[in-house]
Amino acid sequence: MEKRSIQAGNIFGLDRKELEAIAVAQAHPGYRGRQLFRALYSRRVRNFDSITELGKDFRESLAGRYRIDYPSVERTYESSDGAVRYLLGLEDGRRVETVYMPDKNRTTVCVSSQAGCAVDCQFCFTALRGLERNLSPGEILGQLYILLEAGRELPKARLNVVFMGMGEPLLNFRSVMKAVQVLGDPEGLGIPLRRITISTAGIVPGIVKLGREPVRPKLAVSLNASRDQERTALMPLNRKYPLGELLAACRSYPLRPWERLTFEYVLLDGINDSDSDARRVVELVRGIRCKINLIPYNPGPGLPYRPSPLARVLAFQQILTRRHIPAFIRISRGQDVSAACGQLRLADATGSSLLDQVPDLHSPMA
Repeated sequence: MEKRSIQAGNIFGLDRKELEAIAVAQAHPGYRGRQLFRALYSRRVRNFDSITELGKDFRESLAGRYRIDYPSVERTYESSDGAVRYLLGLEDGRRVETVYMPDKNRTTVCVSSQAGCAVDCQFCFTALRGLERNLSPGEILGQLYILLEAGRELPKARLNVVFMGMGEPLLNFRSVMKAVQVLGDPEGLGIPLRRITISTAGIVPGIVKLGREPVRPKLAVSLNASRDQERTALMPLNRKYPLGELLAACRSYPLRPWERLTFEYVLLDGINDSDSDARRVVELVRGIRCKINLIPYNPGPGLPYRPSPLARVLAFQQILTRRHIPAFIRISRGQDVSAACGQLRLADATGSSLLDQVPDLHSPMA
């Protein structure tokens, strides 16, 4: 009930059908809702008076019933590598984070789907916060629109949007998919679906459900261990969805002709980074058209893990590639402002970077 009352009156985040229904309910043709959709999401209008294609009476009626609100920017943290971590305030006083990562060949935006997270991965700082609530479609979309409003460049042909921020996207399925539909709509932001990625800790029913969606982004699955015992220790969710069940869902996932499933593997020193782990990973993913992103751990105070040494990361990668598994070392951006993978926690803590050690090996986010 709380989310419904918070969002009452905010029209930003409603989809095309909902906007058409608003038009019809106010005795206007349905196509007026489509015009409203284009104004909100393509033209990024922030007040109803500017939607001049709508009649004055409809504009006044909308202004009396609704608002067009984005999250508010409370603070930004700029990294030496160009990434920017945005601390955003929501209407109920809760906060989430978004990371903007420009590069010469692409721009990546890492968005949050929940305030906090319930999955409780033991190496992730967001897990320390716990779950506060799901984000609405408008709060998810607003993370990109606030960047546009701030003048950040989001080039459609070179933009990757990754649901790898706070929260587990598949536990907020409806809101995430509504946001994805607006992001991918040519009359919305028009981002190609192959440039949008949902990352999951392994919610098996959500993976199955996503595979049935007619309009869907790419899928990335956090693997992070090669045996159930180790994965359960790192990711308690594995008790409910163990590796056998998770990999079965991945094998059944309906990949499109151009698509590979992405597996993410955070490398933790002495925990999951041995040669034996790498060989077991090869067996786990055998027969799946996939790639593996190897992610050196992003450390910080409060958790006991250390990143694997570079030599160990390279050895792990070599075992995979020799067995024809595409494997890429993905160095996270924004480590010095706690903007890297697993570091989002509304804090000022900083970490160290491996970028200087591997200038030619870091791979794209998508």
